[in-house]
Amino acid sequence: MGFLRRHPILAGLIALILACFTVLGACAIVVWRAAHVDGASQVGQVDAIIVLGAAEYGGTPSPVFQGRLDHALLLYQQGHAATVIVLGAKQPGDITTEGQAGRDYLVSKGVPPAAAVALPVGHSSFESMRAAAKYLADHQMTAAFLVSDPWHNARIERMASDLGFRGYGSATWTSAARSLGTRFQGYARETFAYLYYRVFGR
Repeated sequence: MGFLRRHPILAGLIALILACFTVLGACAIVVWRAAHVDGASQVGQVDAIIVLGAAEYGGTPSPVFQGRLDHALLLYQQGHAATVIVLGAKQPGDITTEGQAGRDYLVSKGVPPAAAVALPVGHSSFESMRAAAKYLADHQMTAAFLVSDPWHNARIERMASDLGFRGYGSATWTSAARSLGTRFQGYARETFAYLYYRVFGR
């Protein structure tokens, strides 16, 4: 303690590092806990099921995207909501959008065209979620299940709250979460993404 008192700059640096680790640790806990809560097991019915977009190749959903869509399809078939909304714009070089590719996939699996909605807006989760919030508000909807990968739950639930609707994470564990290494990378990346969103709001 005497050493730190004699070196206030070093003491301040140590305190700053400890504070950063504390904040990161708290964010990691939030992300971890949210990942292991399935909103569909706690809430029976909502207005819509929102699927966060992922890569598609020539109109065919990637394995990660298909895992999300299959989970949304299951929720729809179980009667949790009457509408499925798929998010995601076109990436450079794509011939279609993530939203449209996802909608087409759901329709091919038996979801009525009137019940499947593509919102091809946004190149980030926040932009896509903002488009979803507008759609919900325009259709007098107030609650939705949010389908993505587990570590994404905390951030998109927070976005939903900030954007004015109730969002309940209902993640799929069958797409990007196939190995411990993938899961660790997902949690680590999302811990920083969650902190960034809480600080900058986007």
